[in-house]
Amino acid sequence: MKIIRTKTYEEMSHEAAKILAAQIVLKPNAVLGLATGSSPIGLYDQLIEWNKQGELDFSQIRSINLDEYCGLDGTNDQSYRYFMDTHLFDHVNIDKQNTNVPNGKAADYAAEGARYDALIEQMGGIDIQLLGIGPNGHIGFNEPDEFFTKETHVVDLDPSTIEANARFFASADDVPRQAVTMGMGGIMGAKKILLIASGASKKEILEKALFGPITPEVPASLLQLHPDVTVVCAVD
Repeated sequence: MKIIRTKTYEEMSHEAAKILAAQIVLKPNAVLGLATGSSPIGLYDQLIEWNKQGELDFSQIRSINLDEYCGLDGTNDQSYRYFMDTHLFDHVNIDKQNTNVPNGKAADYAAEGARYDALIEQMGGIDIQLLGIGPNGHIGFNEPDEFFTKETHVVDLDPSTIEANARFFASADDVPRQAVTMGMGGIMGAKKILLIASGASKKEILEKALFGPITPEVPASLLQLHPDVTVVCAVD
């Protein structure tokens, strides 16, 4: 595991963007595992800038996102499909047919999970998976539990997750209570993992995840077993 400590969110975003950009340059048709939330916005802004400057080409890139709220489709401005379009896809030369987000309005979530896992396999696996970390140690929407769930699945969101995400909604009551998320098998199957974290509030949980016991009660702790993890953080 490689840990890169930075002083500011901007520096963290730039360092992490360099790692993703290197993957794109080395493999122009790479499969990028992408994340949402406030943490990766600066990273995406940097990738957009390099694309506009002609230094980064997304034309052959394929992407697969970690998760989506249950009950929201891509036209909802709080959906993660909408987030990805707004913060990255609409601003670079990527073919949106090559971008994938779980279907938050699937009629059968078990079937949707199986489809999503099969899609990852058909794409040849994820070359690099971008992750944030939740205040309770979740990655994707894999919440603290008694066991790790391997497959893409529906999860009941932890109250701390609902509270953390309430800032994106009119009120906490508007935050969906469930999400469909890539399982730990899909995440751990990525060839490389890039974890970003910023803010003093993430310091304690990051230390637990990286240096504490490996336990499903801190889902991100499983990353200790992955052979190629880079952590870029600004948490001091």
